[in-house]
Amino acid sequence: MKLIFICSPFSGGIEINTLRASRYCRFAYIKGHVPYAPHLHNPQFLDELIPEERENGIKLGLEMLKHCDELWCFGGTLTKGMEVELNFAFQNSIPIKYFSEKCEEISVD
Repeated sequence: MKLIFICSPFSGGIEINTLRASRYCRFAYIKGHVPYAPHLHNPQFLDELIPEERENGIKLGLEMLKHCDELWCFGGTLTKGMEVELNFAFQNSIPIKYFSEKCEEISVD
C-alpha cells in the first residue's frame, strides 16, 4: 500500500470541499492505498479562520507529505495552500498525479 497525500481545495467553500476531500480519500482507499488529507485532519484542532493556525496547518501537512509516496491533486481549482503542497512535492521529488473532480486521472505532459 502507498501512503497518498490528498491535495484538493478547502478554503472558499469549506463544507462542499470537505465532502469532496472525503470522496477523494475514499477513491484512494478503494484503489488500495492509505489516504491522508490534511484539510480533513487538521481542522479537527486548528481554526482555518485564524491566519496563524491556517499557516501552521499547512506546515503540519507538509511534515506529513515528507512521508507520503505520492501526492494526488484533485479538481480544477488551485488554491494557495495547494500551490504550496505541489511545490513542496515537486522540490522533494514526490510523484504527483492529477485527477478531475470525478476522480478521472488527467495526463500532464
